[in-house]
Amino acid sequence: MHGPNVHIDDEVLGKAYDTRLVLRLLTYVRPYGLLVGLAFLFLVAYTALQLLGPYLVKVAIDRYIAARDLAGLDRVGLAYVAAVVGSFLFQFAHTYTTQLVGQRVMHDIRQALFGHLQYHDPAFFDRNPVGRLMTRVINDVENLNELLSSGVVAFLGDTLMIAGIAVAMLLLDWRLGLLALSLLPVMTLATHVYRRRARETYRESRRLLARLNGYLNENISGMATVQAFGQEHRNFLKFKDINTRNRDALLTSVHYNALFFPFVEVCSAVTVALLLWQGGGMILQGALLPGVVVAFIQYVQRMFQPIRDLAEKYNIFQAAMASSERIFRLLDEPPTLTAPAAARRPAASRGAIEFQDVWLSYVPGEPVLRGISFRVNPGEKIALVGPTGHGKTSIISALCRFYEVERGRILVDGVDVRDWDKTALRRHIGLVLQDVYLFSGTVGENISLGSPWITPEQVRQAAERVHATRFVQRLPQGFESEVQERGATLSQGERQLLSFARALAFDPTILILDEATSSVDTETELLIQDALRVLLQDRTAIIVAHRLSTIQFADRILVIHKGRIREEGTHETLLAQQGFYARLHQLQYQLG
Repeated sequence: MHGPNVHIDDEVLGKAYDTRLVLRLLTYVRPYGLLVGLAFLFLVAYTALQLLGPYLVKVAIDRYIAARDLAGLDRVGLAYVAAVVGSFLFQFAHTYTTQLVGQRVMHDIRQALFGHLQYHDPAFFDRNPVGRLMTRVINDVENLNELLSSGVVAFLGDTLMIAGIAVAMLLLDWRLGLLALSLLPVMTLATHVYRRRARETYRESRRLLARLNGYLNENISGMATVQAFGQEHRNFLKFKDINTRNRDALLTSVHYNALFFPFVEVCSAVTVALLLWQGGGMILQGALLPGVVVAFIQYVQRMFQPIRDLAEKYNIFQAAMASSERIFRLLDEPPTLTAPAAARRPAASRGAIEFQDVWLSYVPGEPVLRGISFRVNPGEKIALVGPTGHGKTSIISALCRFYEVERGRILVDGVDVRDWDKTALRRHIGLVLQDVYLFSGTVGENISLGSPWITPEQVRQAAERVHATRFVQRLPQGFESEVQERGATLSQGERQLLSFARALAFDPTILILDEATSSVDTETELLIQDALRVLLQDRTAIIVAHRLSTIQFADRILVIHKGRIREEGTHETLLAQQGFYARLHQLQYQLG
């Protein structure tokens, strides 16, 4: 399935064969070279036994039936049965081996993609929608699996079969062999025309299918909004339009299939008729044995099936080449935030923070932070307030090194965050966001995130300290209760309490609360406020909040306006100044 963010140009198909991409793919196949070699040997054996069948029929007719030799006929019959059984076994071994290689290569590529995505910074995910990345890891890798386990294998098998049949027919009788192969140029031309038309229709159907999936995903996700504003009929008509065009594209593809594949059957029937006509005349003249004609008819019937298959496999090659190009483009995009070779990994942190003339831009030439400078001593609590979009969350992002600053420095315990190992830096920082993300799994696993060093007892203690156990105990299985998709059965306040427990279970030196109480009810906010006064002891804290009532206990408040620190001081000091903070306070309480 395609997510709503998959761009239509993602579905544009490339060449059916690209040497550069194939060589890159071979680097993932190389570890399984022995299995590939075995698969090829199984394929050769299977093809040989397939070619042997018609020849055995020819021998049975001309040598034993004509001579009324039942003993010889029994031997040929047993040989034919043995060839059929052997063909089945070799085909099974070949299919199993190629599928095994395909699945292992697909596993390795997905692991490489996921591991690569883990090291990208948030700016990368700002540029690349989730739907597109999902398509890379799931759909595009699956296309490569089809190429490895079906496309390449079928292409080699079909090519080997056609070549083997052509050689066998020419060896049996070169005159009939040339006659049987006389329609191959016609078939080649028809296959080329079909392939070109099929490429266009396949490309169009893929493009429309991406739009159909994306529109469906978007409407189901936003069904409440659709119904609230009475847009059901309008959206139905739009979906109908996309769905109709998708149907018409598929019907066009069906039209070409309905022409090409019967044409292959007609060519096969015409070839058999020519063989009967020419071969029958030669038999009557005593120039040919009847078994040869029977063998030729069987060879012809076996030759046209691979021709059909080769035409069908073209789309697999084409889609796989496009997918591999997108996959390798993603793998080749390096992370923008890198650490020096001798990155700092302190085991402990005091929690001292200092911003020195920090500038940050998400878009070049449009800074969101402009010369931010302040210091937070170990154990100190500061609050960041100000209008939405003026840089409060950007200060947090820069501290966690989610984005690289353009100018200035950010020091944690006197060390530039660019010199820290990113994992070590973030291990000392606990982050609680307004939009809490819960993963599939149990309540306890969502608190510990599966970290082995956090025991179940520590999970319970963290939940107890933020008053989360009050609602966890009401769940059917307590901490072992399964969390539904993104915590759908939990309230916003309950999800935020779990986020508090998660941060505390990791016991960070620095605690960051980014609008952590902005969407909770009054009772839950009081619980959190009560927990904060205890939990923030001996811990450096930065609190981002719109509700000024939640940060009055802070040691200092920084007022952020248009990317700069406009005012700084305690709650009482800032109110006494009658400045920007005082106006925010007055406006908020008037609205309240």
